[in-house]
Amino acid sequence: MNHSFFNGIAMLVLAGVIVVAAFFFTTSNDTLRFQVEKLLAENRQIRDQLEQLDKKISQRPVMAVTATSTTPVAEIANREFFVPDAPAGGRLISSIMAETQNLNSIINNEATASTFWGLAYNALAERNYAKPEIFQPMLAKSWSLSEDKLTYDVKLRQGVIWHDFTDPVSGKVWKDVEVTAEDFKFYLDVIKNPDVDCAPMRGYMEDLDRIEVINKYEFKVIWKKRYFLSESITMGLQPLPRHFYHDYPGPFDGKKFNDDHQRNRIIVGCGPYRFDRWEKGQRVVFTRWEKYFGKDYGVMPKLKELVYDVIKHPNTAFQALTAEKVDRLSLNPEQWQTRTNVPAFGNDGYLEKFRYPGLSYAYIGYNLKNPLFQDRKVRQALTHLINRERIIKEVLFGLGRIVTGPFYIDSPYNDNKIKPYGFSPDEAKQLLAEAGWKDSDGDGILDRDGKKFSFTMLQIANSTTLQKVLAIIKEDMAKAGVEMNLQSVEWSVYVQRLEQKSFDTCCLLWGLSFDSDPYQLWHSSQADAPSSSNHIYFKNAEADKLIEEIRVTFDLQKRIELCHKFHQLLHEEQPYTFLFSPDSLLVMNRKYRNMRLFPLIGVPSDIIWEDKAAQKKMLP
Repeated sequence: MNHSFFNGIAMLVLAGVIVVAAFFFTTSNDTLRFQVEKLLAENRQIRDQLEQLDKKISQRPVMAVTATSTTPVAEIANREFFVPDAPAGGRLISSIMAETQNLNSIINNEATASTFWGLAYNALAERNYAKPEIFQPMLAKSWSLSEDKLTYDVKLRQGVIWHDFTDPVSGKVWKDVEVTAEDFKFYLDVIKNPDVDCAPMRGYMEDLDRIEVINKYEFKVIWKKRYFLSESITMGLQPLPRHFYHDYPGPFDGKKFNDDHQRNRIIVGCGPYRFDRWEKGQRVVFTRWEKYFGKDYGVMPKLKELVYDVIKHPNTAFQALTAEKVDRLSLNPEQWQTRTNVPAFGNDGYLEKFRYPGLSYAYIGYNLKNPLFQDRKVRQALTHLINRERIIKEVLFGLGRIVTGPFYIDSPYNDNKIKPYGFSPDEAKQLLAEAGWKDSDGDGILDRDGKKFSFTMLQIANSTTLQKVLAIIKEDMAKAGVEMNLQSVEWSVYVQRLEQKSFDTCCLLWGLSFDSDPYQLWHSSQADAPSSSNHIYFKNAEADKLIEEIRVTFDLQKRIELCHKFHQLLHEEQPYTFLFSPDSLLVMNRKYRNMRLFPLIGVPSDIIWEDKAAQKKMLP
C-alpha cells in the first residue's frame, strides 16, 4: 500500500514536504500528493472539511488509545474498502518521465523513490481512507500511549515476513525471515546515524529519543519532549531489514549504506508488493507478494503487477495512454485542455478524467548564499516581476491558483488575508533602486559596484510546462533590467545541484503532507545539513522561534495563529516566490473496478481490480 504521504512520515515525506517533479515532468506520480475532492467540490467546502478534520484531531487524545488501553479501532486498516470476491490478477501500468537515482528512499529525496518504497513497505499503522483522523493497525497489532505523551508501547503482529531475495553483493539467498522489533530499532538507528545522507528525515526524528526493544514482538518508542506530530511519526515508523543492509561483520557503516550501489538498486520490504526488476531506461516492475500477511486479514491487493514505464516525453506518454499501453497518467494542463476532448475521454469512452485540487505548490527558490539575493527588497522586487496571473491563464489554462505561503491554500494554517505581490515592473524597479541597483552603463541590465544583475535559473530538461513558465518569467524580468539565463539539466543532475546548493535559482513543486510542520524546509539547523530540503540556505532567528513553538503546540487555534505569523514572515522575507497551486489532473483506464476517490488520499491503487476479460488482454 503506497501511503507514504498519508501516514505523515512513512518514506521521506515525514511531516512536511517532498520534492514532486510530477507537475513539471507530467509523470503519473499523482499518488504522492494528497488529493482532497473531485472537480465538483468547492474550495470553501474543502477548507471547511480540513478545518473540521484538524479539530477532530486536536480534540481527541494524541492517539485513539489511553495510557492503559490498546487500540480498539479495527483489526487492520481500511479492510472495508477491499472487494474480497474480486478476481486476482492483472496489472496497472503507469508512466514516469525520468528514472530515480537509486531505490533507497531513506537517502533519496525524490518522489519516485518514495512511490516505489511505499509499494514494498508497511508502517505500524495507517490512517483510515474515509476518516483520516483515525489511525488503524498495520504492522502493529496494538499500541498504547503514556499519560505524558512521551512513550508509545507497541506490540507487533507475528508472522510478518520479509520479501525473499538474493543478495546482489554476497549472492546469499534469504527466505522466510520474520520482521521483529529489532528491525524497527535498526530503522531508527540508521536514520539517526550522522553518516547516513538523510538530513530531512533525521530532522524530524530529532526529538524521538530511542526505541527500546522489550522482546521479539514488543518495543517502546520514547520521545525526548512533546511534539504535536509524534503520533504521525510513531505510527509511520517502518522496519528496515538488517539482514540486507548490515550483512557484514562489525558496526553499521553509514557511508557504506549511502554508497552501497548494488543493494540500493533493489528494495527488500515486507509490504504487499515485492520489487521484481529494474530494466534500466525502460521500466520498474513490482509483483504482488504472495506471502504478504495482509492476505489473512482481507487487505491483499488484487492486481498482480504494478509497472512503471520510463517514457521521457509527455506527448509519447499521452500516446501510450490513448493506445492503452499505459493505464494511469497525470496530465499537464495543456494536454488536459487541448487533447481530452475526444470520444476516448467521453462518457462512453475507455478513459476517465479526474480533476481535483492538489496539496502542493510551485515556487522559485533563491539561493541565499548568493550575495545577489541577500537583500529582501531584491527578492520582493523579483516577485513583483513574475506575472502569476498570466502564467495560470496561459500555461495552466486556469487550472490552478496563486499561493502566497508554505501551507496548503485551503488549509486553516494558510492565512488567506495575505494578498500576493502584484505584477508591477515599476514597483520592482523602485525596490531595486532602493537596494542600489541601476543601469549605469545604459546596456539595459542593472548593475551595482561593477556587477551585473544576472543569474541562472535551473530548468528540468524536456519539461514543456516549465519551459513555458520560465520563458514568461525571463521576458518579464528583462522589463526591469534583470537578466535571467536558463540552464536545462536532467533530473538527476538537478537533484545533485540542489543537494550541493550549487545553483542561483530553482523552480520546483513541493507536495504537502497531512499535517504541517515547517521545520524540514525552513529551520536554520537544516540549512547546513547535507542534502537537506532547506536548499536555499534560509536562516532566520524569528522563523526558528516560530517553528519551534509550532512543533510543541497541541492547541489547534494557537497553532493556526503561529502558522499565520510564520506565513506573514515568509511573505515579507520572500526567500521563495510562491507561484501557484496546480490542480491534479489524472486519467485512468476504465477497465479498472472499484476506483474510489477519498478525501486527502485520492484514488488508491491497492483496492482496484480488473475483471478476467480485461486481464486476458494484457500486453507484454
